[in-house]
Amino acid sequence: MSHSNGVIADGSVRSGKTLAVALSFMLWANQCFDGMQFAMCGATARSLRRNVVTPLVPMLLAEGFSVKDNRGENKLTISKGGRRNFFYLFGGADEDCQDAIQGMTLAGVLFDEAVLLAESFVNQAVARCSVAGSKFWFTCNPDGPFHWFKKNWIDRAEQKGLLYLHFTMRDNPSLSDEVRRRYESLYTGVFRRRFVLGEWSAAQGAVYDMFDPKRHIVETLPRTFTRLCAAVDYGTANPTVFLLFGESDGVWYGIREYYYDGRAEGRSKTDVEYADDLEAFLDGTACEVIADPSAASFLAELRRRGIAARKANNAVVDGIRRVGNALESGRLKFCVGMEHTVREFYAYVWDEDAAERGEDRPVKQNDHAMDAVRYFVMGRFFVSERENRSR
Repeated sequence: MSHSNGVIADGSVRSGKTLAVALSFMLWANQCFDGMQFAMCGATARSLRRNVVTPLVPMLLAEGFSVKDNRGENKLTISKGGRRNFFYLFGGADEDCQDAIQGMTLAGVLFDEAVLLAESFVNQAVARCSVAGSKFWFTCNPDGPFHWFKKNWIDRAEQKGLLYLHFTMRDNPSLSDEVRRRYESLYTGVFRRRFVLGEWSAAQGAVYDMFDPKRHIVETLPRTFTRLCAAVDYGTANPTVFLLFGESDGVWYGIREYYYDGRAEGRSKTDVEYADDLEAFLDGTACEVIADPSAASFLAELRRRGIAARKANNAVVDGIRRVGNALESGRLKFCVGMEHTVREFYAYVWDEDAAERGEDRPVKQNDHAMDAVRYFVMGRFFVSERENRSR
């Protein structure tokens, strides 16, 4: 390490890399510097505090360090053995975040979850490390093989004089075999390859390659449901989709669908007409409605009618991952009569051109029912799972 310009640690989730690198960063800073400024960077300062600072502080105290936390300035003052250094916390997920760190003089910088940061922010922070002996410390989970961090830092680690370390779950001695198996069951497809196997894998082929008609399509629905929820993907020129879901014995079932394609029908419908159709679709069923967040006027029309409607969470990649988890767990199934939804499960694919640009993005085709499924999973299925775990 003494002959390197820094460290890159990547690999699977829960492998212990974050705390190992963060503690090493602090020990190195104290051993080599006194009275210097350092930066600790995450997607947001809040996530950095939660994921790094909170678990790190007890470890520092156990090592005999004094820690003073100035939350107003997002600044940690770390002291030991007569030496004192200052660590500033930054969020770096957006391009304009670089302005916050510009002008500083740093003796080192820690980047947590580097793939979530803006490249311009990372470049600006690196440029601030002008103190003799300064080093860069990176941690991340893998992303696509064309991601800028993979191409510009990991693939060029030797050229940049960086020590590259790869972690797996088995490098974390605190994880039992049972806990490892549980984490392995949480991810499917490309997310399993990245987060469990620690591979820099491209998102390619079918988005839901785990969808199996034998497991996920049922001919007979339960007679009763304990909870109901409807999800809406709204379109003007594009199709509009309504999906009704019901929960029985911990499993959510897609009960029925509504699918209207204005182009194919030769006429678009108004908000009022779609609201009429939704009321007919629900047929008096009292349930919450989770709708396309871009459909502001349609949501307003539903609320005017007294329908409990709210905006969906439109985090696409995270939503896709959670839908995959729901399918893999066997807790999300669909009635055989939902023809459009089932068809889209087979036709929904990753955009290979986007993958080559380092982006995870599905092709914007055959995705209307898929968007509605994602809205439901993020807005109700995932929330229900979290509620059940908290009981």
